[in-house]
Amino acid sequence: MKLYNTLTRQIEEFKPIEPNKVKFYHCGPTVYWVQHIGNLRAMTWADLIRRSLTFLGFQVIFVRNYTDVGHLTSDQDEGEDKMEKGAKREGLTPDQIAEKYINIFDADTQKLNIIPPSHRPRATVYIQKMIEMVKILLAKNHAYVAEQAIYFDVSTFRNYNQLNKQKIDLNIAGGGKGKIEDKQKRHFSDFALWFFKKGAHKNALQTWQSPWGEGFPGWHIECSVMAKSLLGNTIDIHMGGVEHIPVHHTNEIAQSEAANGVKFVNYWLHNEHLNIDGGKMAKSQGTGLTLSDVINKGFDPLDLRYFYLSAHYRAKQNFTWEALSASQIAYKKLKEYAVVLKKQILRSQLSQEKLSQLDQYRQNFIINISTDFQIPQALAGMWEMLKSNIPSTDKLDLLLEFDKVFGLNLDKVQEDKIPKDILEIAEKREEARRKGDFTLSDNLRKQIADQGYTIEDLEKGFKIKKS
Repeated sequence: MKLYNTLTRQIEEFKPIEPNKVKFYHCGPTVYWVQHIGNLRAMTWADLIRRSLTFLGFQVIFVRNYTDVGHLTSDQDEGEDKMEKGAKREGLTPDQIAEKYINIFDADTQKLNIIPPSHRPRATVYIQKMIEMVKILLAKNHAYVAEQAIYFDVSTFRNYNQLNKQKIDLNIAGGGKGKIEDKQKRHFSDFALWFFKKGAHKNALQTWQSPWGEGFPGWHIECSVMAKSLLGNTIDIHMGGVEHIPVHHTNEIAQSEAANGVKFVNYWLHNEHLNIDGGKMAKSQGTGLTLSDVINKGFDPLDLRYFYLSAHYRAKQNFTWEALSASQIAYKKLKEYAVVLKKQILRSQLSQEKLSQLDQYRQNFIINISTDFQIPQALAGMWEMLKSNIPSTDKLDLLLEFDKVFGLNLDKVQEDKIPKDILEIAEKREEARRKGDFTLSDNLRKQIADQGYTIEDLEKGFKIKKS
């Protein structure tokens, strides 16, 4: 199995720390708002990667966190805490905001058929362990106490920019910043491990006591602590969006490796963004479509999941309603295939040629998901298999096998039950056709169409399905 490691910018052979076991950490949502479909694409892709690993025989321990404190409106220690921003917006406490949006997020992921994580830690539950890691960093002289916060000293960590590939000498203190920073901060790239309840955060709503005074953790320390607590000092895979490379994940590496004395992550995976009509998808710009917006337009959440399958996780994907409609049509056709195949109960004896063909489709699927999770190619291979001349029962077996990765619930698809009154109209129409009364036949067809069904004339009889 091979995957693209952002750390090395290369496709590498995947070698887990423990045989057949994968420790997988995924940066979850900051739960101050409804997640838009760009965020949900990232969650779906983590699910697809997890499903692929499971399909290939790995036992996956999957951790996805909730950030419910400490994530400021800037990744670089500036701005308002996003949880407090949400609380003020809605007149609720940060805890109430977290509970509200965790529930919405969980409901959205369930609708998208995303498998629940092995662990779903909330940052606020791990405050004491964060304080312990800060203590270790201070004791090892990787951190220092300043007026407004405790900072990680990036000059003490030799490979600070190993992930983002930036030149630290170019990061001039205060360069390009409009706000005055903590004057005791030694370098522009130094980042906060613990904020004090003073200065810009003197009215902070979420604070805890620490050996250095009342305050709250920085965003970056949270993931390091939760990953260590649930997966150990070194983990196999850490995933997040490309926006996390320059700051958040760079800082996670520095503080984790400085505190623990060992490599933090062996393979870094980063998903690209979902654009909308060619532009950035963002709540701040009014382009943050939610899953509810998609459902209210008449789409099934799994239409959206099918849409996500059509572009690789490391490629940008452009959302349009037309593109989603095309995915809806393709997914509907796929479900119809599944229904037809389920009706074929006779299993024929396969020739050696057919057995070889069957095995080739399976091997191609395995090759695709084993090569940096080439899900779009695996999807194309599935369609090729469905259009082949292998027996229907074997097509169904392969289809349901592949769907363990795609997650489109094809095993649950059932033929639409046609209402009795629609069937009666169809029978009357069939009789009118036999008698040559095509005016009545057309009128009855229209009645059927008005109730949301289409009728297709066959050589013998007819076929009805939902429009």
